[in-house]
Amino acid sequence: MSAQEPISSKRLEQLRSAKAVAVKNFLQAKSFLEATPQIARALRSTARATATADPGLNIVGVGIGRKRVGGKLTARTCVRVYVQRKLPKRAMAAESMVPARLDGVETDVIETGAFRALALSAAIQQARSRLRPLKAGCSIGFAFPPPKDRFVMAGTLGAIVERGGVFYLLSNNHVLADEGQLAAGAPIYQPGLLDGGNAATDQVATLTQFVPLLAAGNTVDAALAQADGPALVSRKFVSGVTLKSVSPLDATVNLAVHKMGRTTGYTRGTIEDVSADVKVGYDTGEYTFSNQIIINGLAQQAFSDSGDSGSLIVARTSGRATGLLFAGSTSYTIANHIGAVLTALGVALVR
Repeated sequence: MSAQEPISSKRLEQLRSAKAVAVKNFLQAKSFLEATPQIARALRSTARATATADPGLNIVGVGIGRKRVGGKLTARTCVRVYVQRKLPKRAMAAESMVPARLDGVETDVIETGAFRALALSAAIQQARSRLRPLKAGCSIGFAFPPPKDRFVMAGTLGAIVERGGVFYLLSNNHVLADEGQLAAGAPIYQPGLLDGGNAATDQVATLTQFVPLLAAGNTVDAALAQADGPALVSRKFVSGVTLKSVSPLDATVNLAVHKMGRTTGYTRGTIEDVSADVKVGYDTGEYTFSNQIIINGLAQQAFSDSGDSGSLIVARTSGRATGLLFAGSTSYTIANHIGAVLTALGVALVR
């Protein structure tokens, strides 16, 4: 793997400025008229990929990371444009392509598929079984209230955190609070009801707090549920991951990470972007998140899948937490910066 291009403060400011231009024109523009002529041509090109009247739907994110050439990461840092589908150059007119440079910075178009909140799927047996005490990486979830109570769901317990000596389960808003539709005090079950949890006997916590989801400007998808008793929680993971420090680690490009999730179990990956602005589809609508982490699995293996939402992302070498998984596509995973999550909820990790 090639070394990463050294980034000076001047270069970093140039990258951030170019990214801001791309975010404004790709993610925030409501029509071609709001974009510059050069960007408008790029937006028009995406209509061919989506076959929709709104070509902007094909663009799902903008970030900063290393440029891919021939499927391999290079040492060159660029503005990355994430799209649902990438068309071959031969199928596009030159004037319809994403500009090769924005404000003097190279661009790269990365096909990711659509990003979605990862909440539902089948799971490996260990992570979805009934565990007492609970372990990070296991299946948890809420119960849909009537009239939706015929549906069941499950997500992942990311970690045990504490505030004032009280222990909480940390996961996503959409895993514990149904995208903000549940009220504090709602019961949380382990395993999640999708994995055979029993609403009469498997309550382990109550919903305590969540960060509301906004149409735009989100930084975290996070929530807490207070454990029904300290004996119910363990500071260990189901498998594979060990938290060696309660001090979070700032995510960096090329950082080797791993996670334990309810669906795909133990997986390893590499961070490719730490400042991506992305559009994510939820049951209640589409929400835009700023400055997110983008992770790619190793050896062409998926890093996550539906039901892994809430998993704690941990650096493989230091054993320090760096992100909270909440969304992804068929090829990439998105995570919040764990420092932003802990600050938003006012809690600390425990080990």
